[in-house]
Amino acid sequence: MDYTTLGRTGLRVSRMGLGCGGPSRLGLNDGKSEQNAEAVVRRAMELCVNFFDTAEVYRTEEIVGRALGGVDRDKFVISTKKPVVHDGELIDPNDFAVGLEGSLRRLGMDYVDIYNLHGVRPEHYDHARERIWPVMEKLRDQGKCRFLGITEIFIADPTHRMLSTAVRDGCWDVVMVGFNLLNPSARRTIFPTTRSKGIGTLIMFPVRRALSRPGRLREVLDELQARGEIGGDLPGDDPLGFLSMGPGAAKSLTEAAYRFCRHEPGADVILSGTGNIEHLEANVKALNLPPLRQEDLERLEQLFGLVESITGE
Repeated sequence: MDYTTLGRTGLRVSRMGLGCGGPSRLGLNDGKSEQNAEAVVRRAMELCVNFFDTAEVYRTEEIVGRALGGVDRDKFVISTKKPVVHDGELIDPNDFAVGLEGSLRRLGMDYVDIYNLHGVRPEHYDHARERIWPVMEKLRDQGKCRFLGITEIFIADPTHRMLSTAVRDGCWDVVMVGFNLLNPSARRTIFPTTRSKGIGTLIMFPVRRALSRPGRLREVLDELQARGEIGGDLPGDDPLGFLSMGPGAAKSLTEAAYRFCRHEPGADVILSGTGNIEHLEANVKALNLPPLRQEDLERLEQLFGLVESITGE
């Protein structure tokens, strides 16, 4: 597993991070047991993945805590999160502080490495910055978290309106941003600023339904073509088949999608979630492979370089 430094935090993190939420929630959403989920976390550690992203709303913090309970604390990095909205109302700053205490209790840890505002919508950013961030700063000063982060709702904000403001503020050490080969708009709107300011980046949505289910991919591409957002023609039978043809090609679209994100300048940790150990191992392997061929990258840029209306879901 390759490692990198997560921006100005100085944390040495694996290029792949295990996402403990998302559609899978470590397999819990598929009916798998908590014991299986713990085994996935432990296998990730064996594969030299040292970054684990969870959240209050994922309800996987206890699982992560149990799975890592016997591991030296300095061997892994924990990122967890709390929303700024509860039952449709913006939360009180004091409730946010209570939320971190709950996360620490469920994780069985004295501190988390990164504490994030979770899924902040553009219209809620002022509340987050003006009322919640000062509380987060105090929590950091108390040693309950080491660094402060913020994550977007990519589904509702595929143009990164919230993060475009947040990364200019200078108060966030880490951001979580949606990025994939179908919507690479963060390349233009987010990464130049994160790179210049030393803000660490966590990449979500590298592979979602459109990049793992051929039928859904065709639907998404038809939508983009109908809106005139694709910069060229694509064949109907295997629209992205060029990625898997010839020497140096990817063996699958999923592999291509992970390689696309992994080698993007400005992308630090690529989050991948699963409840299946074989799937986990395949994703680790994909993220250790070389970049896509230059001609493939140029073709993808021609096709999707200006897309910013979809997420790949």
